[in-house]
Amino acid sequence: MLKLFKLFGNKRLFILLITLVLFIVVMGFSLGTRKSLSWPENFVRDTTGFVQNLFYKPAGFVAGLFEDIGNLKDLAEENERLKIIAAQYTREKAQYNLIKAEYEHYQRLWNLTQAQRTKYNYEYHYAQVISLTTEPSNNSLVIDLGARDGVKPNMSVISEKGLVGIISQVSNFTSTVKLLTMMDSSDPNSQPPIAATAIGKIDQTFGMVERYDQQTGRLIMTRIDEKDPIAEGDTIISSGLGGLYPRGLTIGTVESVKDGEFGLTKTAVIKPAAEYEDWKQLLVVFTPEGPQ
Repeated sequence: MLKLFKLFGNKRLFILLITLVLFIVVMGFSLGTRKSLSWPENFVRDTTGFVQNLFYKPAGFVAGLFEDIGNLKDLAEENERLKIIAAQYTREKAQYNLIKAEYEHYQRLWNLTQAQRTKYNYEYHYAQVISLTTEPSNNSLVIDLGARDGVKPNMSVISEKGLVGIISQVSNFTSTVKLLTMMDSSDPNSQPPIAATAIGKIDQTFGMVERYDQQTGRLIMTRIDEKDPIAEGDTIISSGLGGLYPRGLTIGTVESVKDGEFGLTKTAVIKPAAEYEDWKQLLVVFTPEGPQ
């Protein structure tokens, strides 16, 4: 005991001894089988968790913020690429639609010319419309075919739907087409009337398409015999008589038939086959030289 008291006199050695004993006790206690943590362990763990939680959330928020900023930059670049792709798609779609429309247009013209070639020995020359005049006293258009291409006055001009007009003036490189809408039997400068008949009634139906009614937008066919079987719905074509208009050109469809002046003839109202639209291409009809 004396020695022990002497040992207490040495404070540093005493504290070291007590610490060593406590360490051994704690080690022994920790290595043993336990069902729960001791309060120092709980204290240390809770304190560590609290501190970690205190710093983890702000750090995670800051890290997420920078990540979101990076994602926004990538999103903006992706958005620009998508806009470029969308613009390219829109342009290519417009080009596709234009090419498709031109293809369908030329296909109709091809089918028309093939059918006409089979029936009549005509040649059809494509012409681009380069200008259009729609003044009341001068409904005409200009095409890019002229005398050097063999175009001559009074040649017929058609669309894929029907007769459009005749060539009224020719220069070396261009020609002027006077439209059927200018046809007026009372005007000496108007194009000549068209000798016409009806499909399926060629030997029975005959008349003259003489004028265009500006009010109704219809052609008027006169000089039809009172016994003529012409009827509503008949398709009217040029008969070829007179030699100016080639035979078989579609003029329009009979909309109505009524008695003419004095009741001795009939008059038919014809809906033009060629709708007077914004033409881009037309066909000039080249007929064989000599009588048909």
